[in-house]
Parts: sequence; structure tokens; C-alpha cells
Amino acid sequence: MASKKNVVPEAREALDRFKMEAASEVGVNLKQGYNGDLTSKQAGSVGGQMVKKMIESYEKNMK
Repeated sequence: MASKKNVVPEAREALDRFKMEAASEVGVNLKQGYNGDLTSKQAGSVGGQMVKKMIESYEKNMK
């Protein structure tokens, strides 16, 4: 089972902001805390958008 313990505790806030931004971009309404009422499609679209943005950022910084 995965642990929710963060190696860098300050990163949690930034990651939460990033997740909310990605959700907003794909039209998924996230709330603070528990979001277990999301469909798999909604959750996947948020995660997919986050990965897409991370890849774009990495590629931009490679140049």
C-alpha cells in the first residue's frame, strides 16, 4: 500500500494547486479534500492533463 508521507512536505500545496489548475482546464470541478465521487473518466482526464503539462514543461526546459 502506498504511503501518503511526503518526502518534501512543502510540495503537497504546490501539487494540490497544480491538480486544481489541471482540473479547471479540462472542466472537472474538484473540491478541497475528498473527491471520490468523480467518475474514472473525470479523474483520468485530470491526471492526463497533469502529465501533459509536466511533459510540456520538461520539453520546454530541455531547449
